[in-house]
Amino acid sequence: MPVQWFPGHMARARRLVQENLKLVDVVIELLDARIPASSRNPIIEEIAVRKPHLVVLNKEDLADPHLTRMWLQWFSARGLPALAVDSARKKDLVEVPVQVKRLAENKIASLVARGRRPPPPRCMVVGIPNVGKSSFINALAGSRVTRTGNRPGVTRGPQWIRLAGEVELLDTPGVLWPKFEDPRVGLKLAATGAIKEEVFDVEEVAAWLVEWLRQSSPASLKKRYGLEELPSRGYEVLELIGARRGLVGRGGRVDLYRASIHLLKEFRDGCLGRFTLDAPPG
Repeated sequence: MPVQWFPGHMARARRLVQENLKLVDVVIELLDARIPASSRNPIIEEIAVRKPHLVVLNKEDLADPHLTRMWLQWFSARGLPALAVDSARKKDLVEVPVQVKRLAENKIASLVARGRRPPPPRCMVVGIPNVGKSSFINALAGSRVTRTGNRPGVTRGPQWIRLAGEVELLDTPGVLWPKFEDPRVGLKLAATGAIKEEVFDVEEVAAWLVEWLRQSSPASLKKRYGLEELPSRGYEVLELIGARRGLVGRGGRVDLYRASIHLLKEFRDGCLGRFTLDAPPG
């Protein structure tokens, strides 16, 4: 999987995130619940040093519930409060501003002790592309959205959204980049849709995903595509799927590219079931 971010893009992304971090009290790190390890950027703890940190596993409706609980416990055991949410259905989001206020308590108490009136706790969302940052922000805001800093008579500056509990959220997501030291990370990012299909070999990723499913949950493939047996090679399974779905080209041969696109879409939409491709370490 020869996928990589350009160094210039990475440097610019890091600089923008660092500039925005200066404006907030709490960092929300948004991960894909299906790939909590692969969707993390390891430098977040470096650039968010001294900032309270909340981990949110998004798209939990598509992930294995048991592994999601294990991941929440894993983060908690390392001193990182963590939540699982479904932004698309606006599920389990009410706890996010509650946790932000809790994480900002020390700063607020310090300001009060010095006789100052503390401002509302402020937070921002950081994460790699396509983990649902914009939908998460929109779901959090909901009908409560109140933007400040861009009204007549107000100097244009950072845009803030007032959430429940008097918490303010910076409405520009912080974009970081994935780390590809392990080739499997690129495959998992591609399989879940975190990388655009134009920059990876669709058939290679689909064949890898079929192999993963064949080993982890063969019944899901058999049931979804009406297969009695699964061949030992991923590409052969893709051919059977393409034949079942009528994805054939000239001469009646299965179009492996279309079969691959079809499989990846069904996996991402949860049609095959709820799966988590990363297990907690140790």
